[in-house]
Amino acid sequence: MTRTPDVAPSGERPAVHRASGGRLGAAHPRQEGPADLRLVPLALAAWATAARALDASPGLLTGVVVACLAVACGLLLGAVRPAVPAARVGAGFSAAAVFLCVAAAATSAGLHGADLRRGPVPGLAERFAMVTAEVQVTSDPRLTRPRVTGNHLAPVSVLTKGEVLGVEEASGARTVTRTPVLVIVDAGATGRREWLGLLPSTRVRVTGRLVPALVGGDRIAAVLRVRDRAGPQVVGEPSGAQRFAGRLRAGLRGATDGLRADARALLPGLVVGDTSRITPDLDEAFKETDLAHTLAVSGSNLTIVLALLLGPPGLAQRSERRGLAPRLGVSLRTTAVLGGALTLAFVVVCRPDPSVLRAAACGTVALLALATGRRKSLIPALATAVLLLVLYDPWLARSYGFSLSVLATGALLTVAPRWSGALRRRGVPPRLAEALAAAGAAQALCAPVVAVLSSRVSLVAVPCNLLVEVAVAPATVLGFAALAVAPVAMPVAKGLAWCAGWPAGWIADVARAGAALPGAGVDWPGGWGGAALLALVTVVVLVAGRRLLGHPWLCAGCGVLLVLAVVQPPPLARVVTGWPPPGWRLAMCDVGQGDATVLAAGEGTGVVVDAGPDPELVDRCLRDLGITRVPLVVLTHFHADHVAGLPGVLRGRAVGAIETTGYEEPADQAEFVRRQAAARGIGVTHARAGEQRRTGDLTWQVLWPPPSPPPRSDGEVSPPGPVPAPEGPNDASVALLVRSAGVRMLLLGDLEPPAQRALLRTPAAALMGGVDVLKVAHHGSAYQDPELIRRAAPRLALISCGADNPYGHPAPATVAALRDGGATVLRTDVDGALAVVGAGAGLRVARD
Repeated sequence: MTRTPDVAPSGERPAVHRASGGRLGAAHPRQEGPADLRLVPLALAAWATAARALDASPGLLTGVVVACLAVACGLLLGAVRPAVPAARVGAGFSAAAVFLCVAAAATSAGLHGADLRRGPVPGLAERFAMVTAEVQVTSDPRLTRPRVTGNHLAPVSVLTKGEVLGVEEASGARTVTRTPVLVIVDAGATGRREWLGLLPSTRVRVTGRLVPALVGGDRIAAVLRVRDRAGPQVVGEPSGAQRFAGRLRAGLRGATDGLRADARALLPGLVVGDTSRITPDLDEAFKETDLAHTLAVSGSNLTIVLALLLGPPGLAQRSERRGLAPRLGVSLRTTAVLGGALTLAFVVVCRPDPSVLRAAACGTVALLALATGRRKSLIPALATAVLLLVLYDPWLARSYGFSLSVLATGALLTVAPRWSGALRRRGVPPRLAEALAAAGAAQALCAPVVAVLSSRVSLVAVPCNLLVEVAVAPATVLGFAALAVAPVAMPVAKGLAWCAGWPAGWIADVARAGAALPGAGVDWPGGWGGAALLALVTVVVLVAGRRLLGHPWLCAGCGVLLVLAVVQPPPLARVVTGWPPPGWRLAMCDVGQGDATVLAAGEGTGVVVDAGPDPELVDRCLRDLGITRVPLVVLTHFHADHVAGLPGVLRGRAVGAIETTGYEEPADQAEFVRRQAAARGIGVTHARAGEQRRTGDLTWQVLWPPPSPPPRSDGEVSPPGPVPAPEGPNDASVALLVRSAGVRMLLLGDLEPPAQRALLRTPAAALMGGVDVLKVAHHGSAYQDPELIRRAAPRLALISCGADNPYGHPAPATVAALRDGGATVLRTDVDGALAVVGAGAGLRVARD
């Protein structure tokens, strides 16, 4: 019996569409039916095999491949025998396909993993050999981020990946090879600029030392450290495609030069993943709000541009489609060709490295899902993309970026449509429902992987992603237009970039505002155990949330609690956490191995003495204390563990001035301070003994360094003339005597015994007796003058130091001497952040 199709009379809609209340219906008929998941096991099997097989032994891999092929052949032969039920035939073919994919993934991973063991480079690295190598650059060179090592900033280096094509040993032996390495270049300013200007596929000749990679599991066989202060010797020009891409990217950077700082840095990142201008604080803000995906080349970039060509979601194959292609009268087949050409251009401009290929594949799958409405049938397309990418480049199987791309695309195809429908049924407008569902689904599936990387969970990720969603598309489209126009009409490109700068600036503002909220994120256990715990918590929250949807008042109450947890109004936070304690006078921040102290100077106001080694830690401490105005920042000396965190102090706060020691060593860190101050229009002055200041109820006097020659260690007075240079930056530290509501506090910076003894011979020594609080010098090191400790006789002794620091701070002898003098000793590595409260007999220390 032939079934007659359910066709509506002319001019009427099918019943399924009439019931929806919409002209096109709530769901297109093509979306109905169960999802086809047959390719998913194949993709997962290949993914897992590639991840494990990259560093497996050749013998083991050979055995796995042979065994899988044998099992697959047996299953196929069994499936094609006569009289086998159809169900068993299908199951046999499916199982055989899984074993074939495992064999293919093991073979591909084995061949790629062998690249790291082939040739002379691994052996030379084991011997730390000096070599002259010809290297082909395979990635964009970039600068390392400044980091604190001890009391110094580690020198900035250039990092790039490359392939060693030939190597010459010190003995003169030459070998042709092809081995992937990481190149680290310690170059001078001129050489650094030349290295940063190299394009991928450029071949250079360098002399350096091969060393083993510190961390295994990556696609490099060794590290090549180059200490040539000059630039690289170029022996082969980049390819034509790379030169073309380089010109386009340079044109985009030139077009954005006139924009404000955040937009100038962000727009190239949004368009082509060029993050060379992203400052550390902006980068951290994007990480805190889970917006870092906007700074990388992702499938969303391609999706936005192709959507402009094809038209709004769901209309690509209908007469109502409204993209540029139908407006120009372009047919569907020609539109498909144009889309493929645009995808190819995207890969060329953004560089055809694995991350870009991954983005192109996942972005195309997501676009097809949006454009055709076939979300369920596109799950096999996503599985196919994963399978082919893993077989093409098995290293992707270990890439967190790959995992996040697949999870985000999978969330868009599977979870988001269900959540969107549920929200619409509860009266949420369709566009808002789709945006909420997409952001929420992506966050739910990706958050466990993010927790593995950052050991932190963002509480503002969904609202921040929703707020920037309206700006990402215009910024990306206008940015691509500026990129295309810049080589032929720079004034037009600058105009387009200026227009794109507004939405780009909005994205940066949202990231900074979200990251500045006190409860923007919570610390979370790292590793895969933490990821599993977060996944479990997410499931519990979703189940509970589904039940709460039927109780509007409970939902509203939970929403208010979440907002309060994120915003953390200071009065409420103080009641709940007890931090900061009411009436605190001095707070010592827990910033690891370094110093950062805050002196209370009124509501929301504090004088900051030293900034610690990490901008994020000192910024978080000041936020917890509610400090929004800083009339003065005192930097006792220029060691990195006292000044490297300065950007965190300046971030989002009104700062009046910066005061430092006059001994500007180390010079690079002194220049760093001047550069940070100049960028924000803040004046820098030098502290001198005898200087007295007041702000509110807080007063302080500078005790050291002296404005005139200090007494010599033999007791004689130095002859008149310039102040002799101290033995080092520590002995040039600014020392302060602070008074706050009757509490006397002595802050000694990092003064060592020579300067401590000299300080005792100055007139200021008479003021130092019997202080209430002592900030122990130099993190409680063993180098202390016993007479100064006896003279100060503090009731409370506070030591700022990092847990398990390599210097052994604080020294047991110093702690014992302080306790023998009657002081209560507290230290940040054990007790956390500290706050001095009360006065007189009620003087005490509160702990965070």
